[in-house]
Amino acid sequence: MNKHIAFALFGCLLFTLLPFTGIASQQTDTNTITVTIETIRSLEKKDLQFHFEKIIDETTDPDFYLKIWIDDQLFESDVWWNTKYLYDINLQASKQVSTEDIEIPIKIQLWDAADEDITEDRICDLSVKFGKSESAHEINLIYNQHTGHWTGDDTRGDPSGYGRLNGCDDRSFYEQELDCELWFDITQNDPDGDGIPSWMETVRYGTDPTVDDTGTDYDNDDVSTEWEWKWGYDPMEYDDHKNLDPDGDSLTNWEEYYMRNWNSDPFCVDLFVEMDQMKGPNGEPGMFPEGAKEILYTAYNRQNVVYHLDDGKMGSESRADLIPFDELTEISWNEQDELDDIYETYFLNQEDADIRRGIFHYGVVIYQSSRVNGNAFGPNRYQVSALGMENKADELFLQRVANKDIVYASAYMHEMGHSLNFRPIPGHNKLSYYPWQPGFWLSRMYRSCMNYGYMFYVVDYSDGSRPFRDFDDWERMDLSYFEEEW
Repeated sequence: MNKHIAFALFGCLLFTLLPFTGIASQQTDTNTITVTIETIRSLEKKDLQFHFEKIIDETTDPDFYLKIWIDDQLFESDVWWNTKYLYDINLQASKQVSTEDIEIPIKIQLWDAADEDITEDRICDLSVKFGKSESAHEINLIYNQHTGHWTGDDTRGDPSGYGRLNGCDDRSFYEQELDCELWFDITQNDPDGDGIPSWMETVRYGTDPTVDDTGTDYDNDDVSTEWEWKWGYDPMEYDDHKNLDPDGDSLTNWEEYYMRNWNSDPFCVDLFVEMDQMKGPNGEPGMFPEGAKEILYTAYNRQNVVYHLDDGKMGSESRADLIPFDELTEISWNEQDELDDIYETYFLNQEDADIRRGIFHYGVVIYQSSRVNGNAFGPNRYQVSALGMENKADELFLQRVANKDIVYASAYMHEMGHSLNFRPIPGHNKLSYYPWQPGFWLSRMYRSCMNYGYMFYVVDYSDGSRPFRDFDDWERMDLSYFEEEW
């Protein structure tokens, strides 16, 4: 029998039986530890500024599967064939353990299965560790049953975030290491359902472990008990969360708490963007390609600037709007114009606009501007014109080196850069568009989509590694600039 089918059948049987056998046989001296895998993303990307393309499989998308060890017991998933991005998969592996074993070892491996291109399974890189070995790519954790927290290759306060793994943490952006991104959680039995272990409630907090504390705020600091437990704050001691910003991303702890349902991490840089789109000329619900959004996620996330795009997929908390079609949006540089009207109508007039104004950048996709195909029109807002991007993607040079997804993503990332206050920007002038202009060559060292000479086929900011006329955009981001001029 194929090993993946066999493990899949075993896993289905295990996951079917566990909830029922657990209810019947759970004793005070045992506990059930559960690892939940939420998202898996390939970090494959074309970096045309270096003539490099990171790939996993040459002619197809990856064929992912997981190996998870809980206290040395192996669970193996089925294969997701030919799938680059997996969201909301909610794959769970569970094991009963003794409560006497306070620290439980957990190991996570992500694999790419053999297919017509690859003759053997290969382990993907999720780790900050250097090297090509299996141990350098896997994740080893220690889960503490008392605190409900884990340490090891992922820990609270590390660069990639708690419960998030990034294969590019070893700076392997331009190496073929099968780099991937993975989001996960580890939980245990919890009688009252608030997520806080009974030991913490009984010994540390003095609360009742049979009473759900979700949403309570014992220290009156406007942040709930379960959030403070998760992120290492004492829910019985006041913290100034409306001013604390430990990761320096200009989102206070209270704002991070406000966005808690969207994986906001108070110790890792988060970047929130609202994308409103104008309907297309034939009634299309927006023209920005889904593939372009994935390229943006990869460009930011691999640098641990975690990108959160509200394009309508944030459920009841989404504020993204579909704007009525307008063939030409009038723009004026010096007075109120139609872009300002869109911003005020669709962003500032939301029910929680005062809160979101301090959290979200605003990038609207219109059909066509009367002046330029993209521009910033405030410290926190910008537009990209879909018709202009469609026409740009049809140009002969870009057809040879890029595609429509890259064109859209590059322009959107460029305009977003203006809300990050990059200054100076080599090549961002009228003399740097084309190879026959002097500025094009004088600014070639600055390999950023902010440079007009790289715009539309590069989806990245520069890393500052060239010897002159270059800047490390990832280090010089001004994450507070978007909050100016309220």
